[in-house]
Amino acid sequence: MRAGLPFAACRDGLRGTPPRLARMPSLLDNLHCRQWFYPGPLRVFTRDEMAQAGMQPWPVAVDSYVALNLATMLPALLFTREGTGWGTALMWWFFWCVLAALTLRVSRSLWRHPTRRRLNLYCYGTALLVLVVAVGLIRHGERDWVMRENITLIAAMTGVLSAWWMLTVFRVQQIEARLRELADQDAALRLQTRLAAAQIQPHFLFNTLASLQHWVDTGDARAAPLLRDFTAYLRATLPMFERELQPLADEIEMVRRYLTIMQARLGARLAFSIDVPAELDAELPPGIVLTLVENAIAHGIEPQLRGGHLDITARQQAGRLVLTISDDGPGLAPGWTEGVGLSNTRRRLVSAFPHAMLTLADAQPGCIATLTL
Repeated sequence: MRAGLPFAACRDGLRGTPPRLARMPSLLDNLHCRQWFYPGPLRVFTRDEMAQAGMQPWPVAVDSYVALNLATMLPALLFTREGTGWGTALMWWFFWCVLAALTLRVSRSLWRHPTRRRLNLYCYGTALLVLVVAVGLIRHGERDWVMRENITLIAAMTGVLSAWWMLTVFRVQQIEARLRELADQDAALRLQTRLAAAQIQPHFLFNTLASLQHWVDTGDARAAPLLRDFTAYLRATLPMFERELQPLADEIEMVRRYLTIMQARLGARLAFSIDVPAELDAELPPGIVLTLVENAIAHGIEPQLRGGHLDITARQQAGRLVLTISDDGPGLAPGWTEGVGLSNTRRRLVSAFPHAMLTLADAQPGCIATLTL
C-alpha cells in the first residue's frame, strides 16, 4: 500500500472500476442518440442571462427570403397546373402562404425563447398535426391523393423542422457569444480598475513617506497628523478599487484625505475648497475624481512657486450630475495631449456610463475639468 493512501481507497480502487474508465463516454453518447428523439441545444439560459444578453432584432432577411420564394412559386403553380384550374393553383399558393406565415411565427417564438423544450413541442406538435390531417383525408376518401403527395408532405415537414432546429441552435450560440462578450468587457473593466489602482501616483506615496520620515526624525509636530491622514487615505483607497462603482460621497472623502496630505506637504502653497452637497446620490467608477484632482495639482499647483487654489463643486442639473475641478494655474499648454491617467479615466468612465462626458478647458486663469454623468 502506498504511503498516505487510506486503506478504503486502495480497497475500492482494486475492487471497483478505474476512475478513468468510469468517465469514458459510451457509444450512445458518442452517437448523440438523445438528439435523435429530443433534439436541440443543451444550454438553458436563466431569465437574468436573457435580460443581460438583450433581445437582438429578428433578421429581416429571413422574411425577405420566404417572400421571394412564395413570389417565385406563384407562376410555377399557375403554368404547371396540369389540368387543374386557375382557382386550384391559387388555392394551393394561398395554402403555402399560410403555412409560411405560421412557420415564421413559430420561428420568431423560438428566436425569443430558444429552448430545447419549446423546439420539441413545436416539432412533435407539427408532426402530430400532419398525421391527423393525413388520417382525416384518408377517412374522407382521399387515400390516393395522400399516397401520391406523402413524399412532398414529408419533405416539406422535414425542411421546416430542420430549419427550426438550426435556427434554435444559431440563436443559442448567438446568446452565448453575447454573454462571453459582456463577460470579457467586465473582465477588461476590472483589469482597468486594478491598473488604475496601481497607477495612483507612486511618487506621491514615496514623497509622502519621505516627508513623514523627515518630520519624525526632526521631531516635527506635523508628523502625527500626517500619519493619521495618510493611514486613513490608504485604508479608504486600497479596498475601493475592488468595486466597479462607488458612491460619490466615498469618492469625495478619499479626495479630501488626499488634499489634506498634499496640503501638509505643500503648506501654504495649496488651498482648496470642496462644495459637494451631501444629498447628491450618485455612483461613479472609483478614482475618477481623484485622478482629475491629482492631474490639477501636478500640472496646475505644483509648477507654480506661489502654489494655487483648487475648487471642487458638484451640482444636479436637468437630471445630470455636473462635477467640476478647477485650478488657477497656468492652464493647458499649447498642443497638449492626454496622458495615460486621463486616457484611462475617460475609458473607464465611458465603459461604465456610455453617455458620460469628460472635458478639459482653459479657465483663464487655470484649467477646469468638467465631468457630466
